[in-house]
Amino acid sequence: MFNNLLPAFLVGGILCAIAQLLIDKTKLTPARIVVLYVVVGVVLTGVGLYEPVVDFGGAGATVPIIGFGYALAKGVSKGIETYGLMGVLSGGLTATAAGIGAAILFGYVAALFARPAAKS
Repeated sequence: MFNNLLPAFLVGGILCAIAQLLIDKTKLTPARIVVLYVVVGVVLTGVGLYEPVVDFGGAGATVPIIGFGYALAKGVSKGIETYGLMGVLSGGLTATAAGIGAAILFGYVAALFARPAAKS
């Protein structure tokens, strides 16, 4: 178990440090950095460069938002193998449905307990 913690911490920490540097040193908004990370995850998975990172870092590579791009790309490739051209649309959604559903559920629960306040 402890053998997995250090690589996960290192990979996740490096990915988050890069994102923080982008926030601090560029004029990119956090939303654009999130989109950039998802696209980079898809591209790196598509060319086969992100799989070794996932094998080494485990959850440190799949839990950050770049892992969402990884899951999308893996789902699309699996969907194409299974369903052909229709797998392009269904594969990514099938692979990420649990994460999307959890985000919606947690957002709803947080909205129930949070009190909205006007910005001043």
